[in-house]
Amino acid sequence: MKIKMRMAGIIVSVFTIMFLITAAASAQTATKHRLIVITDIGNEPDDFMSMVRLMLYSNKIDIEGLIASTSIHQSKKVSPDLIEKVINAYGRVQPNLLKHEPGYPTAQKLLGLVKKGLPVYGMEGVGKGKDSESSEWIIKMLEKEDSRPLWVTVWGGPNTLAQALFKIRATKSEAEAKRLISKLRVYTISDQDNSGPWIRKNFPDLFYISSPGSYDEATWSAINKVFPGANNEVVSNDWLLHNIQEGHGPLGTIYPDVSFGMEGDTPSWLSLIPNGLNEPEHPNWGGWGGRYELYKPPFDREKKWIVPLEEETRPFWTNAEDEYTPWVKGKWGRAVVKDTGTYKDNHVTIWRWREDFQNDFAARMAWCTADYKDANHPPVAKLNMSDQITVKSGETFSLDGSTSYDPDGDALSFLWFQYGEAGTLNKKIAILPAQNMSVIPEVRAPQVDSPQTAHFILKVTDKGTPSLTRYKRVIVTIVPSQREEVHTATADYFAGKWSVLLKGLPQGDTKMIFVLEKKNGGITGIIQDTAGKEISKVTDAELKENEIILYYDIQGNEVRLNLRKKDHDHAAGSMMGMFDVEGERIKQK
Repeated sequence: MKIKMRMAGIIVSVFTIMFLITAAASAQTATKHRLIVITDIGNEPDDFMSMVRLMLYSNKIDIEGLIASTSIHQSKKVSPDLIEKVINAYGRVQPNLLKHEPGYPTAQKLLGLVKKGLPVYGMEGVGKGKDSESSEWIIKMLEKEDSRPLWVTVWGGPNTLAQALFKIRATKSEAEAKRLISKLRVYTISDQDNSGPWIRKNFPDLFYISSPGSYDEATWSAINKVFPGANNEVVSNDWLLHNIQEGHGPLGTIYPDVSFGMEGDTPSWLSLIPNGLNEPEHPNWGGWGGRYELYKPPFDREKKWIVPLEEETRPFWTNAEDEYTPWVKGKWGRAVVKDTGTYKDNHVTIWRWREDFQNDFAARMAWCTADYKDANHPPVAKLNMSDQITVKSGETFSLDGSTSYDPDGDALSFLWFQYGEAGTLNKKIAILPAQNMSVIPEVRAPQVDSPQTAHFILKVTDKGTPSLTRYKRVIVTIVPSQREEVHTATADYFAGKWSVLLKGLPQGDTKMIFVLEKKNGGITGIIQDTAGKEISKVTDAELKENEIILYYDIQGNEVRLNLRKKDHDHAAGSMMGMFDVEGERIKQK
């Protein structure tokens, strides 16, 4: 709830009117992702939880089927009645949800999308004469006159999808089967019956995301597990009690307690939410549902699992790693600073966004009972620039999100960062002078030998309760500058040991030793104090004619220092464009 003064209330009213008009217009023109869910709901509470959350995003995703299926955990029973229970609770709050955003479908429409699979396990439900209303529905939706891909997210066993594919191959021409299958986008929560491996083996061109094997190793498991560096509070039972279950209307009331893990199936569709970050057609770009790369996973005969593991026959989208240092609030000075720990594995690709998507869930649950003026709504992240630009090595470009706004009139926080794993560039690019500004006036493109891409994410967070976040993605293509001979000469000049005097710092003039080494046509190296103790490493170096720009970290803050050649043994420049710098070559004896 927000307490606002009279003038603030007037401002909010204006923003509200603007928001509802633009939201209604965008709802008519924006392309939503089509979705069919296959769920073994009833085997334990997490499918039921994920179904509750999905209802709150039913205005952002075109739900075209809700299929009750089996799995290894529930092999002889399907429970469409539990899907209907969630929809009926949703129907009681749908009118209030429409006060906040347009497009929420009626409960009657969603009830018409509930279908049953056969109550049999895995491949027992695949073959001639094994059709069900669910497998037939999948085919019908694929044949529908709609150019958009059809996402099928599988929270249990995918045998109803396997049967649909079996029938398509058996009854359609080769060309028609290829056309229909090309429209499918499949995400399975690991393999929960033996039909998943069969699908991957028999339909090698099918777009498929999965983490086969142990649930603990799977990317999706990061939605609910406790990790060092992550915000673990937002998946705690206490958080769920106060933000989801209690005092939030019928959907909250039926949201069950955790038995094994909270909403293990939700990552399968989180990346379909249009938040400015998610690009589900590019799983390797990363988003709320994780990041995945296209390859054939290695096979370990020693590993065992509840569904027998098989050697894969083709590449598909599976576990990928992110390296991530969290940002935390600064008590004094800069509002956000980098944390002390850096983390790297496939789980990071989900938990790095966990606070954002949990707050989003909490806000929408509040919409079930609150009036518009008493609730928070996501900010609108906007770019005051193109979202795709091309620059040459050594050139500078700016990043501008200054036209972003909040429909409730809340203050905004900004954060620009490079999403290194999403692009092809294998270098970090410094964002200076501070990453938490709406406009970054100057970013310099590093040297490349061939065209490379770098992804920059604008994160816009409001100061409402709970704080909500939206994003924009800028893709920068960097091409070679055709001046490698100049860079080679510059690298030769700066390679060696330099005594560097930083003048006019608050603590007084400071001397450091830069030990620079030429490597692969560029410069790398370390920074030492005057006693020879290493205090930092060069993280990046940009070469221009007779000039070098060095980047390094001091106490978690990125520093930029440039030196320009004066004569054979002397150089001069500045640090961060504020403090004069003098450099003198240390000659080796």
